[in-house]
Amino acid sequence: MRPEVVAVDLDGTLLGTGGVLSARTVGALRLAKAGGARVVVVTARPPRFVDLLVGHAGVDGLAVCANGAVVYDREVGAHEVVGPLPVAVAQRCAQVVDVVLPGATFAVETGRQVLCGPGFRRAFGGDPHRVDVGSREQLWAAAESVVKLLVWSPAHEDAVDTAWEVLSAALPDVECTHSGGRGLLEISAAGVTKAGTLAVVCGRWGVDASRVVAFGDMPNDLPMLAWAGTAYAVANAHPRVLAQVARHTASNNDDGVAQVLERLYG
Repeated sequence: MRPEVVAVDLDGTLLGTGGVLSARTVGALRLAKAGGARVVVVTARPPRFVDLLVGHAGVDGLAVCANGAVVYDREVGAHEVVGPLPVAVAQRCAQVVDVVLPGATFAVETGRQVLCGPGFRRAFGGDPHRVDVGSREQLWAAAESVVKLLVWSPAHEDAVDTAWEVLSAALPDVECTHSGGRGLLEISAAGVTKAGTLAVVCGRWGVDASRVVAFGDMPNDLPMLAWAGTAYAVANAHPRVLAQVARHTASNNDDGVAQVLERLYG
């Protein structure tokens, strides 16, 4: 039987190098929709990037954003924050990071903008909603809502896996992960993952995990890939993802997601 929900990561999975969405992939997404499937983008990106990157593809109205912290209803432009990180917890995490990863810098994603603290020079593709603040204190004061704490450690750009393991061990009561940016680590509230929020969304539709096919490439996708009844890692995926996910497809640049969708819904 055909899956009722297609859950797909964006960067490195659905999108090719440079954030390109190929004509073949657009056609495959529309083929899945015509075959009765709901297509749900499940991404580490905040909502404002979803329309920019896949707005022309005809994907469905709901997207799971910020690693599961936000559900974005594209049809009405509404944001539902399902897993906020309390500012006090974000501050405590930053104190731990200062010890574990000396020299790291911080930014706060609110769902509508990204507040960047001193020294946080990691770019997000010319994000017009980036706001630079002058001090750590101003960062916390301006962060009325935290959906994700971003940690950029220039000293660990080439060793992000090691940094991720160390930070995860030091902060066991929150979710630490990374989604591909060099030196960039992400911290969400405890229990907030792509899988958890996707399960809530699917539950509202009466769809269980066995009726979901999911695609991903990075460690932040692993909970979703483990939860879905059918899961695929693209060929360019992180080694941990390739090792833990049994089904593989072609790379993002070779339309790996489209190849699977064409077989399922063609």
